[in-house]
Amino acid sequence: MIFDKLKETYALSDQGIRGAKWGTFWTCVTNLVTMGGMAVLFLAMDAFVKHLTQGAELPGIAPFAIGLVAFFALLFLSNWQQYNYTYNVFYEESGRQRIELAERLRKLPLAFFGRRDLADLTETILGDVRVMEHAYSHVLGELFGAVLSTAIVFVCCLAFNWQLALAAFWSVPVAFAILFATRKPMEPVIRRTRDAAVTVSEGVQETLDCVREIRATNQETHYLSRLNAKIDAAERTTTGAELANGLLVNSSFVVLRLGIATTLICGASLVAAGQVDFMVMFAFLLVVSRIYAPFDQCLMLMAELFSAKNSARRMQEIMHEPLAADSTEFSPANHDVTFSHVAFSYGAGTDGRAGDAVLTDVSFTAKEGQVTALVGPSGSGKSTCARLAARFWDATAGTVSVGGVDVSNVDPETLLKDYAVVFQDVLLFDDTVMGNIRLGRRGATDAEVLAAARAANCDEFAHRLPQGYDTPIGENGSKLSGGERQRISIARALLKDAPIVLLDEATASLDVENETQVQQALSRLLAGKTVIVIAHRMRTVENADHIVVLRDGVVAEQGSPAELKAADGLFAHMVQLQKESDAWQLA
Repeated sequence: MIFDKLKETYALSDQGIRGAKWGTFWTCVTNLVTMGGMAVLFLAMDAFVKHLTQGAELPGIAPFAIGLVAFFALLFLSNWQQYNYTYNVFYEESGRQRIELAERLRKLPLAFFGRRDLADLTETILGDVRVMEHAYSHVLGELFGAVLSTAIVFVCCLAFNWQLALAAFWSVPVAFAILFATRKPMEPVIRRTRDAAVTVSEGVQETLDCVREIRATNQETHYLSRLNAKIDAAERTTTGAELANGLLVNSSFVVLRLGIATTLICGASLVAAGQVDFMVMFAFLLVVSRIYAPFDQCLMLMAELFSAKNSARRMQEIMHEPLAADSTEFSPANHDVTFSHVAFSYGAGTDGRAGDAVLTDVSFTAKEGQVTALVGPSGSGKSTCARLAARFWDATAGTVSVGGVDVSNVDPETLLKDYAVVFQDVLLFDDTVMGNIRLGRRGATDAEVLAAARAANCDEFAHRLPQGYDTPIGENGSKLSGGERQRISIARALLKDAPIVLLDEATASLDVENETQVQQALSRLLAGKTVIVIAHRMRTVENADHIVVLRDGVVAEQGSPAELKAADGLFAHMVQLQKESDAWQLA
């Protein structure tokens, strides 16, 4: 079935394919009603010619007036239904596709995003869905409706005169054959155009992300010239694609309109030979004056239909990605987080390569009711451990468990209900201070939000804002300092009151005084919870119950702070180096 093939090829839902069927039907009806208007015109001309040539009496105006009223009424109804099924229905379909795509992305494991370029994903969500929406609404129903109505009219014309029918309709399949024959050669052009658009998006995103660094290093001219070069390249690629498509489409238009000439030549020959009446030829000329019109838009936008096929393929690649969803039941015996011989490599298994190993053999337990600190040199795998604990990624080997339950068997959304996470890179919304903190627990009362805010030392800066806690903080907290944004993030985690708390460099943006106050607040409010703290500054973890020292992807040593200092190992060496660093002064 052709519509089943369309459903698969263009990633249509059941509602979408139903809309395509009805859109095809009403487009066909609209085209046939329009041809009916030509019939009214033919009858009027036939009566007038007979009056001139045979002296026949002209009929009254009433039948033609009734015919015209009926014609316009039917035309309005059919156009109304056609618009609904070719535009409104497909705009809803496009909305559903965007929502389904967003839902799919929400449930995909973070490993997927690690191997996919952000600009490419953005182009799929915005650009590809837009291309598909335009192809659905402007081409799909129009094309199949035009083909169906043309086939019906062709059969009717054959009944009148097969020679004139062939002379009028031969150009339709030939014109489409030209476009479909060039579909394969055009696919690389379409891919290059999209790749160029992705390159521009990457360049714009990179420039915006690094705007402070660019200005600080006086590299505006260099980066803008690079961005201009990417835009120019994309413009040249797009112009070339449009030129190639324009040549093909105009060639099809020329071939399509040749049917008018062949109808005129064939009709004139048949009239001269006395094989057909002049009015029959006139009827066929009326037919060809209208029959090609429905194909005009289809031919112009046929390239979009081909492009939509590639866009649908890219969207289906995302929709077919395996989800991280597993059991929605999560009832651990306790909230001890245990790493047992865990190994992890970024990119492992995604392209047949082993990937870049970050962890090779990590084993430790972060016990419930204790603060476990992960320390070590940069790149030793501290943040990776925190992400594995929350199942942002799955371990390449070994197991990560909570209370004896392997987290790789638990749906991430279910698992994360028991986690509160604060990362070094804070993400805030363009909302008020109160609204951003309440994100930790939507149902929290104002009193609970304010209590968490005070515990995270937010009072000090919130009361200086124009509207206090009800002050909008701008996109990603642009109106706040780094330390203030971090404190909001900590307050959000405290409000969630989850049994497991991950703090990845959570105090990195705080000054010494605020860091001490937040540490005291954490010590009071996180009692009884499983707390995993990642920090570079040794003074941040001096009060931890247990310290795990990572180096080169393995556990170099672990124990209490006192035990590790006494062992005079890597931890003691890091403490000594930091003391020397703290004593450094400007000469």
